Amino acid sequence: MARAMLGSLGDQVKAYQRPNLTKRSAAGMAKQIKFSEGKSAPVDRTGAAPPKKRARSSRLLKKEKEIMKYFIASDIHGSAYWCRKTLEAFSESGAERLVILGDILYHGPRNELPKEYSPKDVISMLNPLKDRIWAVRGNCDAEIDQMVLEFPIMSDYAVLVLNGHTIFTTHGHLFNEEELPPIMEGDALLHGHTHLLKAEKLEKDGKSFYHLNPGSTSLPKGGNPNSYAILDGDDFTVYDFEGNVLNSITLK
Repeated sequence: MARAMLGSLGDQVKAYQRPNLTKRSAAGMAKQIKFSEGKSAPVDRTGAAPPKKRARSSRLLKKEKEIMKYFIASDIHGSAYWCRKTLEAFSESGAERLVILGDILYHGPRNELPKEYSPKDVISMLNPLKDRIWAVRGNCDAEIDQMVLEFPIMSDYAVLVLNGHTIFTTHGHLFNEEELPPIMEGDALLHGHTHLLKAEKLEKDGKSFYHLNPGSTSLPKGGNPNSYAILDGDDFTVYDFEGNVLNSITLK
């Protein structure tokens, strides 16, 4: 009698379970059909971790996210006229940042006075752009200049990584192509000071490097015109203020 009752109870349990299993299977099939039609994905209630997506190349992400245009100027030497021309070219270029390689306000004891020499006007033009300017100290820049300029200028150098390229940025009186800073194979050395534009690849001490100089905006030398440079992606190009290309090189 007890066995009969147990058997009868077991049959009832099985009978109770079968419809639920059938309903669950039907629901799962419905979800799979719905997913195959592209409407929605099935919900995983098993607690298993979802499959990880393959990570994209960090180099590819860098190329996608960090490609920017940089406007580079040097040796303004207090010229209101050439500062104004520089900022007009900067605005027209669409560059995100203005990199100034020193000698901003003072003309220097060895130079002639530049056109429209007016350091106070240069200050009033540059300070409103303080959040977009990166600058290093030139040999004609002093602490008194930092007191009136609202962006940092007193660092002798800055190591910038721009568009994936490591660029040692300095004025040029301390570090230059003859007195190399600590750089590695394939790095770039960017400086002003000589007022001579350069865009070349050199080799020294067993390593090759890019030697970049935008020339001077206000007091060019060596028969060069007034000039500036733009780094756009991998391309470093020196222009005159008429928009003509004076020199260029692709960083690799």
